[in-house]
Amino acid sequence: MIEVEGLTRRFHDRELGTITAVDHVNFRADPGEIVGLLGPNGAGKTTTMRMLATLIAPDEGTARVNGLDVRQDAAEVRRSIGYLSASTGLYGRLTAREVLEYVARLQGCPDAAARADALVERFEIERFSHVTCDRLSTGMRQKVNIARALVHDPPVLIFDEPTAGLDVLVAQQLFTVLEEARAAGKCVLYSTHIMGEAERLCSRVVVIHGGRVRAETSMDELRSRAPDGRLETAFIDLVAGPSA
Repeated sequence: MIEVEGLTRRFHDRELGTITAVDHVNFRADPGEIVGLLGPNGAGKTTTMRMLATLIAPDEGTARVNGLDVRQDAAEVRRSIGYLSASTGLYGRLTAREVLEYVARLQGCPDAAARADALVERFEIERFSHVTCDRLSTGMRQKVNIARALVHDPPVLIFDEPTAGLDVLVAQQLFTVLEEARAAGKCVLYSTHIMGEAERLCSRVVVIHGGRVRAETSMDELRSRAPDGRLETAFIDLVAGPSA
């Protein structure tokens, strides 16, 4: 699971001074569910996820991923998660298959070559598996990135706006993968600002804006907040209203 208490991150800008990107955020995500982290651009979603993935350290508060503290047990946390964002990079000089086998070896998979082969087949990337990543299209690279995040079969998935730049077919394949992960009992934290994605995938959502949590609620409860029953209306009302 993911447990977040009072998580805070500040950045210092020479002209603007101190900027609080994440401001005492609290929420949890349990095994066997997909929790949506919703918010407009600049809300603090990516900073929150980067702290959970141990890419940056929090200034205040605590976060535990799969029972591990993101500060004290950072290496173990990284072995427990599959992290994916629209900006996740690949090694351009390696082929798609070589990337998967390399990451599998880094993660300690007992048979890295077999695991890479299985993911090449699962994600239908055979036809470009021997193409170097710097020659792949955006959709192809993201397919490899999705497979890379799953290569060690982690119990926790942290996906930050993963459909950015994807075509409909690849996005649908991603949704299927996440639904299978939920059915397998994995904990999934899914960041998006697209309400249709959240409605399809998420059982609960955390609405964040200005670095603060505006609501942590079920999809039905979120929808009931709007007079017209539309998620978009409820979302806009929460973002425009006072902090929860």
